Amino acid sequence: MKILIGVDWSDEAFATVQQVLHLYRPTQVALVHGVDMGIFEYPVLAQAANMQGYEEFRRALTDAGRQVLDRAAAMLPAGFDAVEKINEIGNPAQIILDTAQTMKADLLAVGARGRSRMAEVILGSVSHRVLMHASRSTLVVKGAARPVQRVLVAVEGKDDADRITQWLLRYPFVNPVELCVLSVVVPVRLADPYNLAGFDSWSTVATTYAEDLVKTVGASLLSTNYMVTTKVITGEVAATVAEQGKDMDLIVVASHGRHGVDRLLLGSVSHSITHRVTGPVLVIR
Repeated sequence: MKILIGVDWSDEAFATVQQVLHLYRPTQVALVHGVDMGIFEYPVLAQAANMQGYEEFRRALTDAGRQVLDRAAAMLPAGFDAVEKINEIGNPAQIILDTAQTMKADLLAVGARGRSRMAEVILGSVSHRVLMHASRSTLVVKGAARPVQRVLVAVEGKDDADRITQWLLRYPFVNPVELCVLSVVVPVRLADPYNLAGFDSWSTVATTYAEDLVKTVGASLLSTNYMVTTKVITGEVAATVAEQGKDMDLIVVASHGRHGVDRLLLGSVSHSITHRVTGPVLVIR
């Protein structure tokens, strides 16, 4: 399993390395650090700004990047030598995304510092940008690393359920875990108060579909690695998943793959969930 981990000097970055090792035993690891120099990435601009000591400044940031990569590498199991340390000047999120494509990573892992959604839009965030633009499965780690024993798997429809099932079967966790497969039925407001029969019929069909879905997923995952229970709840998706996942060690969801304007206008359930929880979230793509 090829795993790329974005690292910097934050506690969340080192927790991400630990969390990855709680979950998987990688065959190859890329540790990636982006040296963000802002406008001074380009020497001609630094000269125009009359910046003294530009080369020393650049060298100091690059040396700090090497040090943080060495510290992260030291956290990997003894004897593990399939590790690549990448220290480049540029936008950290873009370097992570580009490297993931080049190495064909199975998983990206980044730490999140818990900024609000508005702060992320205004100030930017590496984890936010990676989660928004990654084409590969992404683990977002918030808070301290934790052993994983109980996992919430949230499924909405057959497509994302299939993707999650295939991922969990292809990449089982290091240790057996308890899986709770959850589907949330979104309530529909009744426009016509006299059409109760039609509403009840739709509600029954939606609930039946959700129950069949979680049972199918649960049956597919039941194995020596996974002990499975299922649950169907009516509510708003992101809020319900976050509430059900607050006592879990990991939440697994699928991304619908929206990009650009669609994502901006319609939002992202997986992104909303990561903002509502305090623990790690694995977004399957």
